Amino acid sequence: MPMDAVTADGRARVLSDGNEIPLVGLGVWQAENDRECVNAVRWALELGYRHIDTAQAYGNEASVGQGLRESGVPRGEVFITTKFFPGRKDPVAEARLSLQRLGVDYVDLYIIHWPEGGPTWAWPGMEQARELGYARSIGVSNFGAEDLRRVLAAASVPPAVDQVQFSPYEYRKALLDACLENGIALEAYSPLGTGRHLDSDTVARIAGRQGRTPAQVLLRWCLERGIPVIPKSTHRERIAESAQLFDFRLSDDDIAELDALDRTSGTDRALERKWWRS
Repeated sequence: MPMDAVTADGRARVLSDGNEIPLVGLGVWQAENDRECVNAVRWALELGYRHIDTAQAYGNEASVGQGLRESGVPRGEVFITTKFFPGRKDPVAEARLSLQRLGVDYVDLYIIHWPEGGPTWAWPGMEQARELGYARSIGVSNFGAEDLRRVLAAASVPPAVDQVQFSPYEYRKALLDACLENGIALEAYSPLGTGRHLDSDTVARIAGRQGRTPAQVLLRWCLERGIPVIPKSTHRERIAESAQLFDFRLSDDDIAELDALDRTSGTDRALERKWWRS
């Protein structure tokens, strides 16, 4: 990837619209809308995170907002993502509700959670949400290369981000290439395979060589490509572990070994199967 897209301190990526997204964020998928989520967000911000990723479908935006307020970190220092639930009809109306639940005036990134009903129908509403100041950047999630082509053909404002499942085991190289060609930042969710990839012998071997944990190796693999990552945890020690990524580098051999773990044949698809009806 063009490394000039990464900021000088190596901790953020400059999006195509000029906004900056921190390379490491906390994901809160499946975190309960109560103290579990509040504490995870507060801990993450206390530990130096400046990027929190939630969604309307998660049902925990209110707890994300409460965690932000309890942390004492100023709103302007935290990059907040939420996602439009495409089972609803109006991205603008849903954005307003998200802002109310979060207790903020805007989100930094607002993305279509998945391409239910087709990839283009919601995009005009996403653009309107941005024009109204509800979101500074807009993007998509779970969109494959063909979905992106269709959105780009119809868009006045192109998506800044495509958030997809991405890791050495889901190394969607053709999709990454399509994003790069179109100035879209690929962002990785489930970079640890929801924990499955932590048991990999290859990852453990590289972690041993590096004196790091398997989670840190998997996350650093993404960062070496300038790919933002949003590992999910509600455990303070794991949240802390996932933040310690900027004081080591993987070798070319490490990266090649990890690249070889791919099980997607370098696909340009974002998903192996749809979980929605369309």
